[in-house]
Amino acid sequence: MALSRIWSAFIIIAVLVAASKAVFFGDKQIFSQMVVGKADDAYDTVRYVMVGSPENGGITSKESFAKYLSGYGYVAADSAHRPGVIIADQLNHDSVSILKGANQNIATYTYTSVQSRLVKKADGIIETCKSAVNISIGLIGIMALFMGFMSIAERAGGIRLLSKIIGPFFSRLFPDIPKGHPAMGHMMMNFSANLLGLDNAATPFGIKAMESLQEINPQKEAASNAQIMFLCLHAAGFTLIPVSIIAVRASLKSANPTDIFVPCMITTFVATMAAMFIVAFKQKIRLWQPVILAWVGSLSIILVILVLYLTSLDAPAVQSFSNILSNGLILLIFLLIVFGALYKKIDVFDAFIDGAKGGFETSVRIIPYLVGMLVAISLLRTSGTFDVIINGMKSLFAALGADTRFVDGLPTALIRPLSGGGARGMMVDTMKNFGADSFPARLASILQGSSDTTFYVIAVYFGAVGIKNTRYAVGAMLLADLVGIITAITLAYLFFGAV
Repeated sequence: MALSRIWSAFIIIAVLVAASKAVFFGDKQIFSQMVVGKADDAYDTVRYVMVGSPENGGITSKESFAKYLSGYGYVAADSAHRPGVIIADQLNHDSVSILKGANQNIATYTYTSVQSRLVKKADGIIETCKSAVNISIGLIGIMALFMGFMSIAERAGGIRLLSKIIGPFFSRLFPDIPKGHPAMGHMMMNFSANLLGLDNAATPFGIKAMESLQEINPQKEAASNAQIMFLCLHAAGFTLIPVSIIAVRASLKSANPTDIFVPCMITTFVATMAAMFIVAFKQKIRLWQPVILAWVGSLSIILVILVLYLTSLDAPAVQSFSNILSNGLILLIFLLIVFGALYKKIDVFDAFIDGAKGGFETSVRIIPYLVGMLVAISLLRTSGTFDVIINGMKSLFAALGADTRFVDGLPTALIRPLSGGGARGMMVDTMKNFGADSFPARLASILQGSSDTTFYVIAVYFGAVGIKNTRYAVGAMLLADLVGIITAITLAYLFFGAV
């Protein structure tokens, strides 16, 4: 029911915001962009110029600023692109929208800061539907591969062995799961893949874990306690090494691409602990048990050792170590599974085919859930709802006299629970517009690595097992996301506040 209300709210809010822009601001393209728009459509260029900066010659009034701009081929215009009208932006600072020459490139000049950014378009609902199906098709091969190997491991007894190893810890967090149940092994495989940033491997393992948990779920259409705990921990996205983020920073010429490594790791760890505490409180699970404390303490020690080691390496060495560790572990798992199956005299290929068939079926089954969720998210993005939220937050913190630098990195955080690709695009856009080593760019990098894509996870994982009543899962995940965001902002100021 909670997911249904959130989904409905996304659509209603997006349409109302778009209607307001069409009626009150004369945006005649908004509905077209929401329905048939494409991400590669032409986009506007927005530039901001500070009062008294060398870029505007020290001009401090709207009229003289407009005259100054006209000397460079610009014509003052309002948001409806009507020349000669001066307007004020949502921050209550003087600004003018301008139209340059015959190129029709719209830009807004304001006095609040010195920066420039591209206002990129997003896919409308038609293109989003295609993207949702493409995502599912793209998952088929990956799902078939990993679920095929999972089937081999199950027949060989490897999953049950893994369940016994982590059983003492998981039996406290998941008291409803029978001792030695395969679900524990599946969850451990998922957490391990997440830990190393192996998204492609984490999804099949996670769906297999959800299917195992569904077998012991007494109410098949409602999420069980164990499923909620698992998904909340998964969505918190505890990752040791944010390889993809480091790679993006390096490609954009960051002076030190790995400087966000420690904040990212700490943020995901804190978010994961928050998710565990939130769900444990709801389910009345006592966390102050010796076994739980021992496991969490051991993990914390390992984390500290790894941080100390990796901070002693230079950027290329960190990336090399990350690639060897993550990709090498996948190949090691495959090797151990095959060796174990041969030792147990299992028909390896037959077991693989059986599992791979399940991967294909699961990928197709999640298409309706994925289409529904991504379309709602697309409407929020193309309607400009995110821009309204960001501008409102910036106005609020500016009025309170607070440092507003962090707001420029928040688009990544707002989109992250809704769209992994969208959040990644926001992170890259922030790096390009502010500089890879700027405070907003570093914050965006930390936020990108602070959690998983919450609503995507809900759509895929619950959709894979036909769960309709998610109970309090959405609220718990979003609350853990909020803890991650606050932690990321705090660490960004702690590590990079002087930048």
